[in-house]
Amino acid sequence: MRPRRRKHQDRRMAACEEVRLNNPTEKKGTIRDLFPHPEQPLHLEIGCGKGQFVTTLASQHPEINYIAMEREEIVGLVAMEKAVAAGLTNVLFLIDDAALLSDIFEPGEIDRIYINFCDPWHKHRHYKRRLTYRQRLQTYLTLLSPEGEIHFKTDNEPLFRFSLGEFDFCMKRIFTTEDLHSSPLAKENIMTEYETFFSSKGMPIYSIHAVRK
Repeated sequence: MRPRRRKHQDRRMAACEEVRLNNPTEKKGTIRDLFPHPEQPLHLEIGCGKGQFVTTLASQHPEINYIAMEREEIVGLVAMEKAVAAGLTNVLFLIDDAALLSDIFEPGEIDRIYINFCDPWHKHRHYKRRLTYRQRLQTYLTLLSPEGEIHFKTDNEPLFRFSLGEFDFCMKRIFTTEDLHSSPLAKENIMTEYETFFSSKGMPIYSIHAVRK
């Protein structure tokens, strides 16, 4: 079920126009030029939710440009408001579906892709809808620079097990853990809203980092 429109949503959205990437397919090949420093690396988060992860990253790393993608407008609006309130100029938001990535970005344009706590699509017949399905990973690969990486996090063990095989089919894993918060990368890990909730319940966070074979 899609979230219902909220009171004053149009007015709030208008106040965030400076950080929203509108008509993205028309800007294919010029996405980097939309940032004050187009020469900087470009990172993409697929499914940014309410923006805790990407706005924290953008504030800590002004030397990197970020695109935050969210399918649900009202959810993405909350993220955009956080970026505007923080005065961030190195993050733009894309309200669209990940299936359109190839229509928006040029091959090799993205240096890193984050996939955090995506829908696990529990039913087996829906496996092709998972963001870590091999055909989707192969699409991401065409958009990644030669040294590009994909960073994946989930609290869902079946999705993690499924993703292991999909990553191994397409890419080379450089980091894998079944307990991110007890791993060597725990100190530099930035949590999403979901992750904060799940970890507070003592649930382990699974993670994979991968590069080209």
